Amino acid sequence: MSAIWAKIHGWLALLMAIQILFWFASGLFFSAFPIEQVRSEHAVAGTPPTPVPFGTAADGLLRLGSAGIVGDRIEIRALAGRPVALVSTGEARPRLFDLASAELLSPLPMDVAVRIAEADHDGALRATRVERVAANTTEYRGALPAWRVDFDDGEARSIYVAADSGTVTARRSTLWRVYDFLWGLHIMDWRHHENFNSILLIVTTALGLIVVVSGIVMLPSRLGYTAWRRRRRALKAARSMSPGPLPDEA
Repeated sequence: MSAIWAKIHGWLALLMAIQILFWFASGLFFSAFPIEQVRSEHAVAGTPPTPVPFGTAADGLLRLGSAGIVGDRIEIRALAGRPVALVSTGEARPRLFDLASAELLSPLPMDVAVRIAEADHDGALRATRVERVAANTTEYRGALPAWRVDFDDGEARSIYVAADSGTVTARRSTLWRVYDFLWGLHIMDWRHHENFNSILLIVTTALGLIVVVSGIVMLPSRLGYTAWRRRRRALKAARSMSPGPLPDEA
């Protein structure tokens, strides 16, 4: 029986050696780097949000109402030094309005997105490259359209700003990209890096479990316990059949 388990263990371990290596290597990497660092939370400027006075907010909302602007949800905040209202209606794209003039601000132009990203990034670095994002990618799966603002900060950091809301929706860096690549290997979704319920992963994990169980089953044999028990049984059988003491007992 142990020979059968040994063959199962050996062939499955050989078949899954690369994926098991990916699991252990990626798991070690995930444990070594805090998720806050991966998400670049340590590189976010600690600037407190600018408060919007109630009077300014009330006057602005009256102004929007007079202009016939309605919505399900309204968020009041300061954006790039000016009080704004983010108006959302159902599943439609949100709209950003200037409270002082009721002017529609979204989608935000590139220069405003750059100012938002530079204010979000800790330090006094300036953006080195700006790109408009119109479709989701492996690196960014958020509100569209968006602006990708790159910084030369030694980490190849990119900050994504949603054009409709002016919100920073993602922060990416070299560490995040390595993490995401290893995550794709870990869950065996090499294309999108997000599906950890695939049949491939389930089957592979089940086979990995068989490798572990077969290894546990073979452990007594590998430690010599099985041979020791066999010798012990043989010795007991010899004792029961012999009327006198055995030679090794004399």
